Amino acid sequence: MKRVGENVVRIEAEALRALADRLAGSMAGQFDRALQLLFDCRGRVVVSGMGKSGLIARKIAATLSSTGSPALYLHPVEALHGDLGMIVRGDVVLALSASGETEEILQLMATIKRLQIPLIAMTCDALTDVEGADKAASARTTRASTLASAADVVLDCSISREACSLGLAPTASTTTMLALGDALAVELSEKRGFKEEDFANLHPGGKLGKRLARVESLMHIGDAMPRVSPRTKMPDVIYEMSRKKLGMTTVVEGDRLLGVISDGDLRRLLEQRGKDTLDLTAGDCMTRTPKTIGAQEFAATALARMEEMKITSLVVIERGMKGDQRLLGIVHLHDLWTTEMV
Repeated sequence: MKRVGENVVRIEAEALRALADRLAGSMAGQFDRALQLLFDCRGRVVVSGMGKSGLIARKIAATLSSTGSPALYLHPVEALHGDLGMIVRGDVVLALSASGETEEILQLMATIKRLQIPLIAMTCDALTDVEGADKAASARTTRASTLASAADVVLDCSISREACSLGLAPTASTTTMLALGDALAVELSEKRGFKEEDFANLHPGGKLGKRLARVESLMHIGDAMPRVSPRTKMPDVIYEMSRKKLGMTTVVEGDRLLGVISDGDLRRLLEQRGKDTLDLTAGDCMTRTPKTIGAQEFAATALARMEEMKITSLVVIERGMKGDQRLLGIVHLHDLWTTEMV
């Protein structure tokens, strides 16, 4: 009994190894055809399955959607009571059934064929030997299940055995379906040229979304930005820095960034020049090469730059045609704390 859990994992791992071998060999052509159908899809990928296969279908639909291929899960029973309207021309249907004979799935076939929608089947009963007692010597194979026979493309999820000790509960079979769905989704996303920024746009919520947040969503803008002109006297500069509470101020001419003055700059000036500092202007005291970042950069990039340069803020800019820098906002280290990265 102590080894039951270990055996379950080993059986499922062996099923995945066998699946990988098929993808590299006998099933490579079918996999590529399925991939092309999904790539050419101008509608949505409609994923359907019943029972445990339905749970896997939901996850595959979610993975496709999150990696740039619009997808939805269609419950086969609900489909028979009105939700068939969710399937339209231009869609591709991906149907999961371990046996290939799930009645609720098969009842969808008439509508799928009438609408001339491509059908990809994911089943554990795709092929069977029909000739010869010795399987190794069998010369001819045929599609075994009704679903496989009706499909345009069949993806073979067959396994040697389930990991359940009774051989009944879907275990190795559903693991194989899940892995095959992931393989389709990941390769499809690469084929589409899906990038990190695309992933970020589709994941705005939760910890992942925060880590992939853009600088523009975190920066201080408008009246929240400390800004003075190069002619502003230092007492007014200090007032602006204190009022906006970001430990610095930008020095601008209109929207054009000229430089910055930080708390550190101010301390060094006071140490060097004492009270004479108050007679100077912002233009006299500013750092003319401020550290900047673009609005479309990731918050993680901003954090990395702040840590590398040992600073607490970056000026967010847009570069003009003549190389000048237009002030857009300021992102502060405190703003990045909300992303749970620090």
